[in-house]
Amino acid sequence: MNRPYAGARTQKDLPQGDAPLQLYSLGTPNGIKVTVALEEMKLDYDAHTIQIKELDQFTTGFTDICPNGKIPAMLDKDGPDGEPIRVFESGSILLYLAEKTGQFIPPRGTADRTECLNWLFFQMGGIGPFFGQFGHFYKYAAEKLPYPIERYSMETKRLLDVLDQQLEGKQYIIGDEYTIADMAIFPWVLCLDVGYKAKEYLAKAFGRNDEYANVEAWMERCLARPAVQAGMKVNHLTEKSCFGEDKGPAIERE
Repeated sequence: MNRPYAGARTQKDLPQGDAPLQLYSLGTPNGIKVTVALEEMKLDYDAHTIQIKELDQFTTGFTDICPNGKIPAMLDKDGPDGEPIRVFESGSILLYLAEKTGQFIPPRGTADRTECLNWLFFQMGGIGPFFGQFGHFYKYAAEKLPYPIERYSMETKRLLDVLDQQLEGKQYIIGDEYTIADMAIFPWVLCLDVGYKAKEYLAKAFGRNDEYANVEAWMERCLARPAVQAGMKVNHLTEKSCFGEDKGPAIERE
C-alpha cells in the first residue's frame, strides 16, 4: 500500500449521489469524526465507502478531491461561491461544516472559539498521529519492537493526561458546550480501547495504574449522544465497525 510518491495509481471515477454533500470515507477514527458531525448538524449527505485495503484512495476520482490520498474527503456541491468545492483532512472538514452551519463552534471573536480550535489542532497534531503510531506498533506491526511501543505509548499516556487535566470540572473539552473539538478527539480515545485493545496495557504501562477518570466520564457523555451512535454506523467495512465491535448494519447513505 505505502509508496514514496503521491498521486493516482488507477483510473476510476467516484460515485455521486443527489445530496449537497458527498462524503468519501471509512469508519476509522478520522472518518467517524466527520460522520458524527454530519449527523449532529442534521445535514443532507451521501456517504460513499472508500475501501482502503483495495486502494480506492489512490484512484483518479479520489485524488482529485484529496491529493493526499487519505480518507475522509468531501465534495460540497454548494460551496461558498455557489460552486462545488473539495474539502479534505478531517479537521478541515469539521471546521468547514461548523462554519458553514454555525453549529458546534463558538462565535467568532470569542475566547471560547480560540479554545475550541486549540483543542481541534491538539487532536490533529498530537492525538491522531501519536495514537496512530502507537496502534501500529502495538497491534499491527509484524514484529513487536519494544522501543517504538514504549516511545509511542509514553506519548499516548502523556496526551491522555493532558486531556484528563483539561476535563477536570468540565462536561466537555472547553466547558459545558459540546463542540467539534469533542467530535475530533473522542473517536481516537475510543480506538485505544476497542480498536487497539490497549486500554489495560496503557493503564499499567511504566509502573503506573492510570484511570483517567475525567476522560472516562467525558467518553460516556459523548457516546450517549444519539448522533454519535448514528455517525459511528456509517461507512463500515462490514457489519462490524473498524473498531471491531458490532455497531449494527453498515450504512452508506447513498
